[in-house]
Amino acid sequence: MGPLAGIRVIELQGIGPGPFCGMMLADMGAEVIRVDRAGNVTGQPPRGVDVLARGRKSIGVDLKHPDGVETVLKLIETADAFIEGFRPGVTERLGLGPDECLARNPKLVYGRMTGWGQDGPYASAAGHDINYIALSGALGSIGRAGEAPMPPLNLVGDFGGGGMLLAFGIACGVLNAHRTGVGQVVDAAMVDGAATLMSMFFSFRAMGMHNERGTNLLDTGAHFYDVYECADGEYVSVGSIEPQFYSLFLEKTGLADELPPQMSRSEWPAAKVIVAERFKTKTRAEWCELMEHTDVCFAPVLSLDEAAAHPHNVERGTFTELDGVLQPNPSPRFSQTPPTLTTSQAAAGAHTRELLAELGLDDAAIAELTASGAVA
Repeated sequence: MGPLAGIRVIELQGIGPGPFCGMMLADMGAEVIRVDRAGNVTGQPPRGVDVLARGRKSIGVDLKHPDGVETVLKLIETADAFIEGFRPGVTERLGLGPDECLARNPKLVYGRMTGWGQDGPYASAAGHDINYIALSGALGSIGRAGEAPMPPLNLVGDFGGGGMLLAFGIACGVLNAHRTGVGQVVDAAMVDGAATLMSMFFSFRAMGMHNERGTNLLDTGAHFYDVYECADGEYVSVGSIEPQFYSLFLEKTGLADELPPQMSRSEWPAAKVIVAERFKTKTRAEWCELMEHTDVCFAPVLSLDEAAAHPHNVERGTFTELDGVLQPNPSPRFSQTPPTLTTSQAAAGAHTRELLAELGLDDAAIAELTASGAVA
């Protein structure tokens, strides 16, 4: 069932971080109802499967139709939380802003997902993950020395600093609402979230340990914390930071007599050349045979398919296949309320009739709403 069983969430259809938040909540057992645009309801299964959309029910609604908006407000009366990912002011113009929703349900946690936040000079501008993490200082810290910053996919802004922190905010808000009976608005901005993810590096900066990009302990500046190419063109990762792990790294590579003292930062660039040359003397499989299951702090760099097939991930069930689509299993894990995946992406509007019936509408009322185009 999952630890959030019994929690109902209404999610306005969106892309990226909003759906990721909904997926996380659904993975943990919440009933997440996605409000799809009526125009997207075709009566056909979705083309392909969107992993971020798994675990939802779907109702098709025309949010420009007053009866469509009223339908969503009636759903909100039954909900614990609401997710929207539009620019500031859009849901207010639709009649689904915080004031309207909290008037219907004072215990509601109203989750807002944006890039820049609900206020500030950038608030109304378009943007994407790369822009949000740039403004937060995160992007400028990622990359090799002498090279341009390297965007880390859209993991830091959209998902880590965005959807995941919104899910955390909603969980906190729901706990508080259950305790106090009072709901609230959660303003989750990706620029804020990305900055939060950089907390440790602000500590390092204050201690004089985080300097120019690509010259530091964790950003490929150190020869003992990096990715190296092997003889077969594959890659391995090493992170031998602690002295005892570094000692084992020297033993396994046979470089004890060729490298400078570990923390001699001025000699790290030269040391990296030596280490890179050594890793090119063996294939990835040969380095795995030598270093896996030791305290070197080592792992092969795997493709998505390789990751799903790796014995460690197989034993833990890190990945699964649902409706023919390989995808990660829910995480984290719970000893008493383990979450399980049961449904993949629902077709837009697949549960419209079911959900309207739950609201107390009879067949005639549902037919009238459908005929008006308010729902599909």
